[in-house]
Amino acid sequence: MIVGIGIDVCPVERFASAAARERLLARLFTPAERDSSMNRMAGRFAAKEALAKALGAPQGLSWHDAEVRKDELGKPYFHYTGTVAARIAELGVATVHLSITHDAGIAAAVVVCEA
Repeated sequence: MIVGIGIDVCPVERFASAAARERLLARLFTPAERDSSMNRMAGRFAAKEALAKALGAPQGLSWHDAEVRKDELGKPYFHYTGTVAARIAELGVATVHLSITHDAGIAAAVVVCEA
């Protein structure tokens, strides 16, 4: 059963302009996530926004509690802890599906939370 669906798009150039402030990157991403291109970081930001939407966008979620990682085949997934893990447990989510894409200067992500 689907518990929630979220989607987000992020213009890479606009994200790069905002990300010129190092404090923003530190607030949004774990150190492991910041070690990447601006394209990928915009995609990760879209992924985190899509996850928040899929979880009902509750107040108090920490950006660092949802880290975007890749498996051995390059497929993105979330490693979640803290506030995000608590919300996932509260909703009875068993699986979180994540897809990220980049095209024509836009990064986009879709998240499906399944019980």
